[in-house]
Amino acid sequence: MNNIHAGQRGPFASEILAQCPKTAARRTRLRTPHGTAETPAFMPVGTAATVKGADPEALLATGSEFVLCNTYHLALRPGAELIAELGGLHRFMGWNGPVLTDSGGFQVFSLAQLRKVDDDGVSFRSHIDGAVMRLTPERATEIQLLLGADVIMAFDECLPHDADAASVRASVQRRTLPWAKRCLALHPQDGRALFGIGQGGMHEDLRREHMTALREMPFDGFAVGGLSVGESNSDFRRILAVTAPLMPPEKPRYLMGVGSVPEILDAIALGIDMFDCVLPSRNARNGQALTFAGPVRMRNAAHTRSAQPLEADCDCSACSRGFSRAYLRHLLMANEILGAMLMTLHNLRFMQRLMERARDSIVRGDFTEFATATKIAFGSGLVNKDAPNAD
Repeated sequence: MNNIHAGQRGPFASEILAQCPKTAARRTRLRTPHGTAETPAFMPVGTAATVKGADPEALLATGSEFVLCNTYHLALRPGAELIAELGGLHRFMGWNGPVLTDSGGFQVFSLAQLRKVDDDGVSFRSHIDGAVMRLTPERATEIQLLLGADVIMAFDECLPHDADAASVRASVQRRTLPWAKRCLALHPQDGRALFGIGQGGMHEDLRREHMTALREMPFDGFAVGGLSVGESNSDFRRILAVTAPLMPPEKPRYLMGVGSVPEILDAIALGIDMFDCVLPSRNARNGQALTFAGPVRMRNAAHTRSAQPLEADCDCSACSRGFSRAYLRHLLMANEILGAMLMTLHNLRFMQRLMERARDSIVRGDFTEFATATKIAFGSGLVNKDAPNAD
């Protein structure tokens, strides 16, 4: 497993280390003010400055290098100014590695019943106490700078997958694109990175138009937003296949909110470097273990007397310590916290093992074979529906 604490630190930079000869998959290295990270990379989601069921040392032991936190949720509780007063997000949550903060754009989609959008920004009614919170490109950027994130995201508007072309075009032209420029105007150029987010719904022409305009701006990296919001598998793959090749090859490429194994592997083949999702940890708490033989439903009665570990060659804290499937099932059925914790650490370690194997296969030149075999074990997969609740 990698040790982010020993990584090179300095201003944000990226370099391509290897390229797959058969696909656009590549292995890169990102340098941030809080250490390096290898890609393809999966970032566990710590929405409220914690990844549920994993303290920082346990998270580090899974091989995780980047952690994602959320602007909207942290601005509501405990507040960005308070976190800044206490030394910034890294000190606040006890995590010494790189942190990426989502700008709150996803909440524009997921909290549709609690917000009102205009061309200047978004007014939210807090899901906690009903108080009104205003996010503009300037405020979203300010919050992320106060938090001290290594990578901050431009504020955007994320629309439902079934939004019509006229609505998507208006959103991109009147909001997401101008908002990106306003975020850039506040970027302090202090070694931290600012990524732009491409939108465009399920409309190929609008995806092309927006990414073409976005890539002309001096962002440090680029992201694909507005996927995994309820669209079909075929639409997911179609839009990503159109969008990914338009992203500048010399800069990091990030696919937001995707945690399903088949979709991640398809995205890596298209040249995507970075991923995040609540799915592996959320599913772990609900009793699903990820293995290279495919997902395992641990609440199934078939595991009641099983002395086997979740996965024989896994070095996570559950498998390496000899906890049996029978014991883990017992913990889950009894609603014991330890069960959710061990399952979470196993799934997060699986995601990092998946990334490690993907990186190694890219270097060897057999990524296609690795991806095909892994996808067979998982079936065709379903595009994950990233639920609106925080993880």
